[in-house]
Amino acid sequence: MSVFRENEYATYHIQDDILHVVYKFRTAINLPIAIRIVEDRLAVQEGLAYRVLCDIRGVSQINKAARDYLAIEGSVLVLATAFIIGPTVTKALSDFYLQINKPPVPSKTFTDLEAAKTYLREF
Repeated sequence: MSVFRENEYATYHIQDDILHVVYKFRTAINLPIAIRIVEDRLAVQEGLAYRVLCDIRGVSQINKAARDYLAIEGSVLVLATAFIIGPTVTKALSDFYLQINKPPVPSKTFTDLEAAKTYLREF
């Protein structure tokens, strides 16, 4: 399956049964943006559950309402999530999200793309 979708905040594509979500540079996420991101992801998935590789290196900030939404509603049809992070802001954002929001699906952060894919293949 080769599906591609893009909005102002991210790109979405499926490769090797993994859904890749890549956030665009300097994306600030609030609740309306989080809702749009999830809607577009679900449209790409067409009702099928996927492992998600989420490259959040482009995210500059995310507010509490968006984090809460993504932790619950953003986990619909997600088997597991691997976050690709950078060394600074996205590391802090992802650590905070995983510790405070506790998404209901297995989730882990990585700086290495291949390690993230290996993790996702476990699910």
